[in-house]
Amino acid sequence: MDTIEVRRVAGRGLEDANWWCRERRAILAGELLRFSAPGAAVDVGAGAGAAARLLGEHGWHATAIDLDPDAVAVARAHGVEAYVGDARYLQLPGEGFDLALALEVLEHVEEDRRAVAELARVLRPGGTALVSVASDMALWSARDVSAGRVRRYGRRGLVELLEGAGLLVERVWSRGVLVRPVPRLLRHRMSRRDDLAPLHPALNGALRVSAAVERRLPVRSWPGTCLFARTRRPG
Repeated sequence: MDTIEVRRVAGRGLEDANWWCRERRAILAGELLRFSAPGAAVDVGAGAGAAARLLGEHGWHATAIDLDPDAVAVARAHGVEAYVGDARYLQLPGEGFDLALALEVLEHVEEDRRAVAELARVLRPGGTALVSVASDMALWSARDVSAGRVRRYGRRGLVELLEGAGLLVERVWSRGVLVRPVPRLLRHRMSRRDDLAPLHPALNGALRVSAAVERRLPVRSWPGTCLFARTRRPG
């Protein structure tokens, strides 16, 4: 995003309204319940800092890192401790964090192995990394190119990537299972749409309902549009 787009998204609250952003926050909030107490967290590829703000609301000391100076400026304006940084070369101390996030980041990084190695490096022994990625190259389209993605991941490829950095993969699950047919059918007609562009309220509402229904169905091993992985650094 350019400067105007970053400020438009943050200023108009599009991250708060967009069905997928709300769902991603709900997933993160659920994962935080696994911790006995809050600690130090880093959000890599944090954008305007929505996840870091959620971490702060749950008592975590959150640091946000993003390559875009304009996104970092917006995050700071919202009270987030944010810095400009590259996911492949984090200017952070080793073993300094209990939780590391990389939510829909790795598919944008050519050197994804280097980025995952950095996530592992900054985690304390026993720390958790929560990762989400766009899934399945069968869904690849011009929209992925316009969004700056360089790949989509399969389940096996994601696990191999994470384990290659020395992380223990505790769980991998799919989201966007129920809506998967939509981008698959329309992938050649959606090339320029921004993922955070305002949706028609009826469509946004329908997608929110779909996400809520999916949470209650045993479909997390089925193909979806997104993969989540919870990993742990040994120690």
